[in-house]
Amino acid sequence: MADEYVRRTAITRLSVSAQQRELLEATISEWKHGCQLATDMAWGNYHTKSDVQPLAYDTIREQTGLGSQHAVLATHHAAQAISSCVERRSNGRQASKPRFTAPTARYDSRTMTFFDDETVSLSTTESRVQCQLALPEDDDGYQRQYLDSDCWRVTESTLTIRDGEFFLHIGFRRHKTDTERDTTEDGTVLGVDLGVENLAVTSTASFFSGRELAHYIHEFENVRSGLQQTGSRSARRTLERSSGRELRHVRDVVHSASNVIVAEARRYDCDVIVFEDLTHIRERTSATWGHRWAFRTLCEFVEYKAESAGIAVRKVDASYTSKQCSECQFIGDENRPTRDEFLCQNCGSEANADYNAAKNIGLRYVRRGQQSSRRTGDGQLALKSGTVTPNGGFTAYPDGFEAEFTDKSHGPRVVPQG
Repeated sequence: MADEYVRRTAITRLSVSAQQRELLEATISEWKHGCQLATDMAWGNYHTKSDVQPLAYDTIREQTGLGSQHAVLATHHAAQAISSCVERRSNGRQASKPRFTAPTARYDSRTMTFFDDETVSLSTTESRVQCQLALPEDDDGYQRQYLDSDCWRVTESTLTIRDGEFFLHIGFRRHKTDTERDTTEDGTVLGVDLGVENLAVTSTASFFSGRELAHYIHEFENVRSGLQQTGSRSARRTLERSSGRELRHVRDVVHSASNVIVAEARRYDCDVIVFEDLTHIRERTSATWGHRWAFRTLCEFVEYKAESAGIAVRKVDASYTSKQCSECQFIGDENRPTRDEFLCQNCGSEANADYNAAKNIGLRYVRRGQQSSRRTGDGQLALKSGTVTPNGGFTAYPDGFEAEFTDKSHGPRVVPQG
């Protein structure tokens, strides 16, 4: 059955006291424990909410400090994670038992209450705590357009800790209009550019260096080429041992990169992670066999891990994304004076070249939604400090969410690497 709702998320920092911090941290710890208990009990046998809840509920109540409703939510969260693994295996892919390590906890209408004085009451392992929402002073702040609206209703939300700060990712939904009922979900997009110098760069300016991996692949391919030319039985045995060792190392690096990408998508509440189509990546990046294998594996790892988080993975044609300005869309070879630098000859915008490409990849997917009759065209691209639409509309994240630099929807700027 198609979803009858449009869903959005508003990220809001919480102001907490020392005592509230202690209680919320304990609740998050117990939440992770409860989810793991349910998963350990159900893994290999059950994956639906209706099966996992009666199986694990009593155990969670006995072995954690979670209240009754949080125990129910933990069984549901575990069921969702297991279901993603079951679906992956049904498609012939590998899937290991989920592990819950992220510093987060789920809340719903029974465990969370909002008040008119811009506070929120949250259930903990001991008692409820009432925390102040750190909303922007501007009445037009994007959180208020949901909190103050009669159309949007609060749904399941996520409490998370990052760099010692508490953030509440508040879920909202409203009924689709008649023109929206046959559209697929529009939402927030994370663009990802792949390359040799930087294995992966996201539209939120997260860089995963590829230099060590490139050196390792180069050395491996030299050994591989020499052993293949030798052609002896001993050389073939050595090649087999070497290949297994080298590929395991590459997989470890790619595994780490995939974790970074999915973490970025979760951090910025993205609905979709968008990569470039890998068909012509050899021509675009001069990638060797080893790098092409690493790119494919990275996409597969991200898809697998994103599924359990409810995040879709899509691909777009990457033609000219490395030469096109993400600000004014001007395309020119002269826009890239060096491998790392992007300098638009039309509008003067400056950026790291891979970061500019990552934004182009994400925006290309968003624009595709505007041109499709199946979607509302209401998508947005996640940047480091806000979201942007193809027509230049920019919405900043709340104060304190990011402080390193501010991305604007216009004007020249230099985006630092790292």
